[in-house]
Amino acid sequence: MGLMCRQLGLSVGQAVTCSRMGTPSHQGLFQDGDVIIGGLFKLYYKSPTTYYNFTQQPHYKPCTGLDYVSLQYVYSMVFALEEINLSKRLLPGVKLGYHIFDSCGQPLYTPQTILSLAGGDSATCSFTENSTENGEEIKGVTGHHPVPFIIGGASSVTAEVQSRVLGPLSISYISTCSCLSDRIQHPVFFRTIPSDFYQARAFAQLVIQYKWIWVGAVVANNNYGLSAIKIFQEATQEAGVCVSFIEKVNSVKIVSDAKRAALTIQASTARVIVVFAWYTDVREVFLQLAKLNVTDRQFIASEAWSTSGDLLQDLVTRKVARGVIGVAIRNSTIPGFETFLRSLNPVHRPFDGFLREFWETEFKCSPGAAAIALLPSQPSTVSASVSVQGASLSPCSGTETLEGLKNLLTDVSQLSVSYNVYLAVYAAAQALHSLLSCPNRDSNSTCSSPKSIKPKELLQHLNKVNFTTPQGENFYFQGADIPAKYDLVNWQTTPEGTQKLVLIGRVDGFDIHLNKSAIQWSTGTNQAPTSVCTESCSPGTRKTIRKGEPVCCFDCIPCADGEFSNETGSLQCESCPLEFWSNTNRTACVPRQLDFLSFNETLGITLITAALVGATVTTIVFVVFICYHQTPVVRANNSELSFLLLVSLKLCFLCSLVFIGRPSVWSCRFQQAAFGISFVLCVSCLQVKTIVVLAAFRSARPGAKAFIKWFGPSQQRGSVCFLTCVQIIICTFWLSLNPPVPKHDYGFLGSKVTLQCAMASVVGFSLVLGYIGLLACTCLLLAFLARKLPDNFNEAKLITFSMLIFCAVWVAFVPAYVTSPGKYSVAVEIFAILASGYGLLVCVFAPKCFIILFRPERNTKKHLMAR
Repeated sequence: MGLMCRQLGLSVGQAVTCSRMGTPSHQGLFQDGDVIIGGLFKLYYKSPTTYYNFTQQPHYKPCTGLDYVSLQYVYSMVFALEEINLSKRLLPGVKLGYHIFDSCGQPLYTPQTILSLAGGDSATCSFTENSTENGEEIKGVTGHHPVPFIIGGASSVTAEVQSRVLGPLSISYISTCSCLSDRIQHPVFFRTIPSDFYQARAFAQLVIQYKWIWVGAVVANNNYGLSAIKIFQEATQEAGVCVSFIEKVNSVKIVSDAKRAALTIQASTARVIVVFAWYTDVREVFLQLAKLNVTDRQFIASEAWSTSGDLLQDLVTRKVARGVIGVAIRNSTIPGFETFLRSLNPVHRPFDGFLREFWETEFKCSPGAAAIALLPSQPSTVSASVSVQGASLSPCSGTETLEGLKNLLTDVSQLSVSYNVYLAVYAAAQALHSLLSCPNRDSNSTCSSPKSIKPKELLQHLNKVNFTTPQGENFYFQGADIPAKYDLVNWQTTPEGTQKLVLIGRVDGFDIHLNKSAIQWSTGTNQAPTSVCTESCSPGTRKTIRKGEPVCCFDCIPCADGEFSNETGSLQCESCPLEFWSNTNRTACVPRQLDFLSFNETLGITLITAALVGATVTTIVFVVFICYHQTPVVRANNSELSFLLLVSLKLCFLCSLVFIGRPSVWSCRFQQAAFGISFVLCVSCLQVKTIVVLAAFRSARPGAKAFIKWFGPSQQRGSVCFLTCVQIIICTFWLSLNPPVPKHDYGFLGSKVTLQCAMASVVGFSLVLGYIGLLACTCLLLAFLARKLPDNFNEAKLITFSMLIFCAVWVAFVPAYVTSPGKYSVAVEIFAILASGYGLLVCVFAPKCFIILFRPERNTKKHLMAR
């Protein structure tokens, strides 16, 4: 109606007369009084078949399907008004009447119904000049018997239409959308039920508290559902909660929407479903889930259906709705209300068409001609339709009564919404009382009368309402809202198989108080269900997000070596301290095991065996040479040097044993000294032997005999001693100034820490190796020059091959030693010692032993000197 007036292009403030869209509605409940309070309820849940054409009269059929719960809301308003009319303290001398209409719960029918309240019974309404207060626009509507207040609407959508389009003062008992708290958009809207903002935050706290990070949502496709789920998502986003799906349901096409929502719930892995919808819509969703046999979901209910007796007692949906946890409007009692309900009778209230229809449905009889005769003379759609229905029923006996009758109308165990209606009526009465009694009268002010109530003044008094409820609580408005207080309820199965509501906690503003031990979950136990896309990563693993999926869906990968996580759901693994390493499960750090090349491990045993075999073979060769020391092969080229070479080779094999075992200060010093000196002794013997061979075969040249004379056995022994002493001096200075020391090596990443001899001075070690290398290269060069001397047995050839092997081993040793981790660097050095030792032993002495033992005929001077 308001939209039609604005579309005419008329300016704001201009008086406008508009014709009504359709005829006035008489499907209601009426009572005259000095001041009329309007009521707007969703009494019928089956919408009429109506085609609206804004240029013609609508084709209209009444709504059907009387809702007993909403009927109780109506009578709580009637009860409150009658109670106030009997009060001598509140509005003395002023009688309150009521005009109560049904909106069918459809926003399209709301404007016509509101017109019947705001504009009275006339076929036209007049919009007078707007008035403002603090920037808030107040629209005046004049007609025959307009109402100053409307108790309603029956939903957030209805309340929005009511507040935006027509703008009468309204106090809603059930409209919870947080959007209605906006005083700029809805300056004349009030409510006696908390805003959904607090309800959605309570849902969020429940979800976070039980770590349900993967939830689904079914919401009404209107501001009530959409704004609530938006607040819920904002409140849970930081806690890592993901919404698997959001299914929107519309009452107009609820069957198809419910089927789609049920299939989505069945397909989703979310086990917790948040539902912001009207209970009739939820009923249809549950019916569809029952057909699919989906019974393992945990539902979180909004106040719109958390205490619905229809759903609670429905046998079909009971298996689906087990263990529901809901936010409910705080339950209260209304003194005397049950007695009032039990005393209702159409004989005493012949004008009440709603009660007549209830009576005919419950008792299957017509209240009788006496009651019909008492009906108002004005035409009534309800009364007419009821009379037609009642014509086919037998007359009632007159003994029918609501005493002892159990149904949703007489059930006063859950009066939360009815109590909100009761409070809304009292809030309106308190504002009227304050306005009409003029408590701040002065010489310049005039008092309002019941016939001249100005919306602007009434709004001021309604904003200041403050009174004590029958429960002793202080009631007042905070803008459009009241302080948020809820009950937390749980649907629990009784031993008889029925379901009952159990109070499990309370919500006060942003604080939630929950008795966890009292909850019965959808599983039928006290064990809370889990609802996750992926199970939390166990200790020892970390999360890795799946590409293209919500953050709640992830994979768990084990921590790397040396890292750990000791918490469930870790985002990353922590590195262990240097002295520690991760255990097998990667859940903690344990001290690293001390590791070194020991005598009892496989590698150590293998190297020891190789060393002992080399020493043993060297000893055998030594014995063979002693036994055949008079033979030409042994005596050739200074047998003393051969024996000294065998001794040095044996020392080389045995010195490798010093490298095995737990390093100590003295073992670190001795092993390098033994290694350096024994190998210099060995190479010195070979170098001197090479020089002697080379000199002997060059004796024909001038001056060669003099050289042979001065380089006799004594000089040869002296040369060996001198060359060895140089190495001894290098080792002495090195080990005295900056010797190797035992040190833990953490460089090798693993569960073990290597204890090894660390080279404190790389220069000292380099000098030792460099001196050995210098002698070896010199020896190789000399042997290479003497390799083609004309003899059957030329020892220079043997020395050349041995030196080639020796040099190849130690050239390969350097990179292998540097790159080998931990104890394996020690093993590389031992291997180099043994390999070079075996190379010298085999190349130099194997041919000689072969001749001595297996070819004695060649062991003659003649054969050796032959060309």
